[in-house]
Amino acid sequence: MVHYGSVVDAPLVREPRHAPVAQLIRAGIVEGVHYGSVVVLGADGEVEFQLGDIEAAFYPRSALKPLQAAAMVRAGLPLDGELLSLAAASHSGEERHLAGTRRILELARLAESDLRNVPDMPLDPVVRDAWVREGRTPSRLAQNCSGKHAAMLWTAKLNGWSLDDYLDPAHPLQQAIAEIVEDLTGRRVAQVTVDGCGAPLFSVSLHGLARAASRLLTAGPGTPEARVADAMREHAEMASGSGRDVAALMRAVPGLLAKDGFEGVQVAALPDGRAVAVKIADGASRARVPVAAAALARAGVDPGLLTEFAGEPLLGGGKPVGAVRAVPALDPLVLSASA
Repeated sequence: MVHYGSVVDAPLVREPRHAPVAQLIRAGIVEGVHYGSVVVLGADGEVEFQLGDIEAAFYPRSALKPLQAAAMVRAGLPLDGELLSLAAASHSGEERHLAGTRRILELARLAESDLRNVPDMPLDPVVRDAWVREGRTPSRLAQNCSGKHAAMLWTAKLNGWSLDDYLDPAHPLQQAIAEIVEDLTGRRVAQVTVDGCGAPLFSVSLHGLARAASRLLTAGPGTPEARVADAMREHAEMASGSGRDVAALMRAVPGLLAKDGFEGVQVAALPDGRAVAVKIADGASRARVPVAAAALARAGVDPGLLTEFAGEPLLGGGKPVGAVRAVPALDPLVLSASA
């Protein structure tokens, strides 16, 4: 087992002191503002830039999945490649995702009925619309966390742990996940709740989330952490979906690991340990994407690789009249242009 030093006190449980991180600019006027928090870590693990509140406890939602997958690999989960990427996925419900989840269950000699995640329709709107037209109904397999749940079941079975209660925070599997969360973030878990899929959700700080992503990317070859990072980067569409921005971001930036989470969470890291983490206070993805891109530029990523993630246009009469942009204090291109 890889350890990264002592685990100190839990993040602060308080109302986050968010700051403006993105603006809606229409014809040169700021029409709206998204608040949030951002942290950028250098290759040495030190904070190079911060905005808002990076030490308050918050729920990283699905951005925690790479850590959950690494915990399962530590516990003996024998997956790599596409299926390991799926185990860390918030997938779109495409047929490849459903087939992959079925395959994990087959390898474990388990059935879809063993899953305890919440039945849902596919996450991708195009795939979901097709399901509706075909008269298909919500299922546990289509829910975006099904790959993770199938992997959790197999991990529990391999270790001789009970299956019916694998989502109980006191279950040995969830205790193993809590251990790696604390190990990689370097902080105690502040609070535990239930995520949308039914799995336990551990609160961390934004700083701790970025630190954990950095440690996934700098772990030694063949370690559980490296295996998860490699699988997600090599099979980005399995970790998300063919039309998702996180998959496109990993394709655009060589070596990048990126993972999003509901309610405006994004984490990303580079092979040398540089990492960023973003939380948008109102949960808006239209702000998450350009803020994460600006944070990556702050971390030293070539801005030319990030052009398509700079922010979606605002339309007037069907034509672009503005855009959602990271605030000037965060965007290094804006700062350099105004210097």
